[in-house]
Amino acid sequence: MISQQPSVRAVHRSGGGTGRRGRRAPRILLSALALACLAAAPAARADCFDDAALYHHVNPLILRAIAMVESNDTPSAVNHNTNGSYDLGEMQINSTHLPELEHYGMTSGDLFDSCKSIYTGAWILRRMMDKYGNTWDAIGAYNSSTPYYRDRYAAKVQAAVRKLLAAGYGAPGAPR
Repeated sequence: MISQQPSVRAVHRSGGGTGRRGRRAPRILLSALALACLAAAPAARADCFDDAALYHHVNPLILRAIAMVESNDTPSAVNHNTNGSYDLGEMQINSTHLPELEHYGMTSGDLFDSCKSIYTGAWILRRMMDKYGNTWDAIGAYNSSTPYYRDRYAAKVQAAVRKLLAAGYGAPGAPR
């Protein structure tokens, strides 16, 4: 993702000038920039769901519901499975995907970045949709291809979708 934020050098140039006020301006601008970045963080993360869904041709509401089910929207989530594998990040990407992700230059640490995790989750969901079609089986297969676990997982995602819709997500002008 390319940042649209000005560089520190550009901020310093814009506050240029001499005297006491000229020296204080860069610090004030940097503080304002930091606060603006903090305020924009949830919006930027929301854009990752929309952007990843658009890029991989999946439903952003489903993608968001999967994040709720997988990690309760926790980017630092880690889960150790009984079979020795582990799940990382907001979308709980299983370690079995790491060898293939390494071909794209990704490491396990990258999966703790919300946007990278969301894009990776959308990529996995797209692969399941290519295999099972645009069905709840595909959504369930994000977690497991075993029918019993797949169906249980799909039901959890359906419940999360209902929760998101009840909260107004997906409606025009609704929070993202």
